Parts: sequence; structure tokens; C-alpha cells
Amino acid sequence: MSNSYIFRFATIMVVLVAAILTAVATILKPMQEKNKDEEKMQAILSSANIEVERDEAINKYKERLLAEYMLDLDGNILSIYQGEEEGFSKGSERAFEIDLKKMLEAIKQFEAGSQQVSPHLPMYVIKDQEGDSLFIIPVRGKGLWGPIWGNIALENDLNTIAGASFDHQGETPGLGAEINTDMFSDRFKNTKIFNDQGKFVSVQVIKGGVENSKISSKHGVDAISGGTITSNGVSDMIENVLSYYLPYIKKHQ
Repeated sequence: MSNSYIFRFATIMVVLVAAILTAVATILKPMQEKNKDEEKMQAILSSANIEVERDEAINKYKERLLAEYMLDLDGNILSIYQGEEEGFSKGSERAFEIDLKKMLEAIKQFEAGSQQVSPHLPMYVIKDQEGDSLFIIPVRGKGLWGPIWGNIALENDLNTIAGASFDHQGETPGLGAEINTDMFSDRFKNTKIFNDQGKFVSVQVIKGGVENSKISSKHGVDAISGGTITSNGVSDMIENVLSYYLPYIKKHQ
């Protein structure tokens, strides 16, 4: 068997396998995108204390969505999407389509002066089980082993946290990974991001427990036992991302 034959055969096989993989990826892409949308909607609803199975998330999101806001860094509303039936009442870009990781990177570049166009911030207005409007802000940060992310739902006062949801890429099972449990996220309910003087203080995750700290229970929650770095990451994530929304919040409180 000649070397040229082996070379041609190998080339044909490489091209064939590449074509098959490309075709499979193309076929699976819509399904993968749908799964991502379902997970994202499920997490948004969870922060509003609406629990649904992933395959029910799209319909429930449509049912509960009041609006998606796209904001600039000055707190101005650039776009308002009110669902499939109502469509856009302002602008033409959906906040749901914003990639949070890319958005936060763009903000850093904008603040450093290496990007001229102001990034846009997503916000979701969801009707909860009691019919009240909740303003949901997606957050993203860094844990011990990789990225962590979540959603913070604020009541109409844009101060009180009504609910939260968190997830992670690779935190330690039984320790930092516990941030995606109800036991942890429920601790944030009824905490406040502003103190009595109206100063933004966010909500801190306290190692050793709030009772053993100088932080008020209105502005702090107990950390995960054995998950100090992940807990600190949650604190930093919430404070850093919510700070970008302060111009909008102060305009509408």
C-alpha cells in the first residue's frame, strides 16, 4: 500500500468526519439554544419565588413577564420588551439576549477607556405569585474554582430583596456548591441593599454567621460552612453588579 494512498484515505476521512461533526452541531444548535433559554428563564423565575420544571420555564416566563428593560449606565431605559403579544413599547433590542459575561467585560473596557460605546444592562420585571412586580437583576462573579452567577429580585421599593437564585460552574460539592440550594438562597429574602440613611451597602455573606458579626441581619446572611471563598465571591458579585444599577434605582425609588 503506497504512502500516497494512505495520505488520500486519511485526508478523506478527516474531511468526512469534520463534515459529519459540523452537520451534527448545526442540527443540535437550536436544541442547545432552547435548553440555555429554558435554564435562564427557570433561574429568573426562581429568584421571583416561582418554581417550575425546566421544560415548563418558557411558557411560565411568557405568562409572568411584564417587561424586559435594557438600561444604559446612567440608568436610562433604552428598550422595553413586553412579551410576544405586546412586543416592544420602546427600542428594538431584548434584554434577554444580553450575554452577562460579555456585558461585564465590556463595562470594564468602557471604564478603562478602551471601549467608546456604553454597555447595556438587562433587567426583568416579573409578576410574582401574589401579582406584585419584582425587578430582577442578573449577577455574575468569581467563585473558588470558576464563575458563579445568579439573579436578585427586588421589590417595588428597589431596596428589599424578595428572592434570589444562584449557580456555579465547578464549586466544591457539599461546600461552595451549596450556593445553588434553596437553603442558601432563601437567606436573602427580606434583606435590604440600602441602609436606613439611604446608602447602598449591598448584602454581605458573613463567615461565622451574622449574629457573630457587626453586620445587621437586614444587610447580611450566614455564609456556607466551609465555603468561605465562594461565599466571599457571592458578596462581591452582588455588590459589584448591583452598583452598576444604582443610577436606575435612585431614579425610580
